Amino acid sequence: MTIPFVKEFDFAYGTADALSDLVTRVICRNPGPFTFSGTGTYLVGQETLAVIDPGPDDISHLEAILDAARGRPISHILLTHTHLDHCGGAAMLKNKTGAIIAAYSRHPGKQGDSPALEEGGDFSLHPDFTLRDGDQIKLPDATLTALHTPGHISNHLCFVLEEEKALFTGDHIMGWATSVVIPPDGNMPDYMASLDLLLDRKDAIYYPTHGAPIAKPQEFVAAIKAHRQGREQQIIDRLKLGPHDLPELVNAIYHDTPKALHGAASLNVIAHLEPLIERGSVAQHSGRYQICG
Repeated sequence: MTIPFVKEFDFAYGTADALSDLVTRVICRNPGPFTFSGTGTYLVGQETLAVIDPGPDDISHLEAILDAARGRPISHILLTHTHLDHCGGAAMLKNKTGAIIAAYSRHPGKQGDSPALEEGGDFSLHPDFTLRDGDQIKLPDATLTALHTPGHISNHLCFVLEEEKALFTGDHIMGWATSVVIPPDGNMPDYMASLDLLLDRKDAIYYPTHGAPIAKPQEFVAAIKAHRQGREQQIIDRLKLGPHDLPELVNAIYHDTPKALHGAASLNVIAHLEPLIERGSVAQHSGRYQICG
């Protein structure tokens, strides 16, 4: 199944785009191989606002968020997770507005545990309170429900805007590319279970932090799931040809992917290999992987 990626959409950096009666988006000028066009910050509500993913520590983006608020109070800063391109600007925005920072947890592990891609974790972040699956933030005209979706990272949340059946998907689902699952904290079985969680829902639209809205959520998630299942089968098929080390697997499976992204691809391969090893389907000896039995 081909993933129906959306790689083109109209926007201008720093401009407040009204996406619905309750949702406004501002995109930060931090494009890159892992952020696509940049971090999309969402302002939710009409009278009092919640900000979802305030983006990196960037004064221009902070000013754009405040301009988009048009003087309305910001009561909450909600974080899908604690990678710096999503939450690095949270402290600045709190200092300007007095808003409460809410997240699933502090950044998991300790510095150096996980490979840093373009943006590492924010180990300085201390949320004012933690959110668990099903917890709600109630604004005068909007209700946001936290949905725990581990996989990309263990503290990942999506947020449901109940009034519009919209889901803010962070990095769990992105319209322009598949998410990277980064061991040891990122976990492929968790990621697949979080995909199934979304397949059981009836959301009308997705708002990812990077890229354009996704208008057909169920179709998109089904394609992402099929893609991940296909990647696992590709790994198994390669190992049936004989033992491979990690670079050999990545070069064979991601041969159409630019070399600059092979570091991220290798993390995905490791994330697929870990459950195969746990199930006893694959073994690792001296840095090489092979089929068991």
